[in-house]
Amino acid sequence: MSESLNYPQSAAEPGPPAAPARPSTVEGAFWAFIVAPVVGLIGAVLIFANRDAITTTMRDANRQRGGNLTDAQIDQAVNVTMITAVVIAVIIAALYLLFAFKLRAGRNWARIVLTVLTALQLLSVLFGQSTIGGYIAVLAAVVGVVLSFTSPSNAYFAAAKAPR
Repeated sequence: MSESLNYPQSAAEPGPPAAPARPSTVEGAFWAFIVAPVVGLIGAVLIFANRDAITTTMRDANRQRGGNLTDAQIDQAVNVTMITAVVIAVIIAALYLLFAFKLRAGRNWARIVLTVLTALQLLSVLFGQSTIGGYIAVLAAVVGVVLSFTSPSNAYFAAAKAPR
C-alpha cells in the first residue's frame, strides 16, 4: 500500500501579485505633499501673533466707513475670523495628508486630486494676498505634482492599478 503525500505542485505557486516597488519620485512627492500642509498649519498658527495688527486694521476700516461697530464687536469679529482661518487650515491639512498617503499607496485618483488642489492653491497665491509661508507651501506642492508625474511615478501608478 502506498500512501499519498500531499506535496505542493511547485515551489512557486501563483499567489496574489506583489505590490510594485515605490520609486523615489513617489516618495519625494509624498514628502513634498506633507511639507505643504505643515507649512500652511504653521502659518495658520502664526496668525495669532498678528492679532493686534488685524484688530487695528479692522478698527481703521470701521472708522473709515462711519464707525458702525463697537470695539467689542470688532474684537469678536477678529476672534471669529482667526478661529475660522485655523479651522479651515486644519481641515485642508487633514485632506492633504489623507491624499498624500493615498498617493504613496499608488492611488492615481489621489495624484489627480492633489494636482487640482495644488492648481487652486497656486491660483490663490498668484491672485490673492499671501505670505512667505504661502509661497513655500505652494512651492512644495508644485514639486510634489512634478515628482508624481515623472516616468518612474507613472510606471508605479500603472503597476499599482494592475493588481486591483
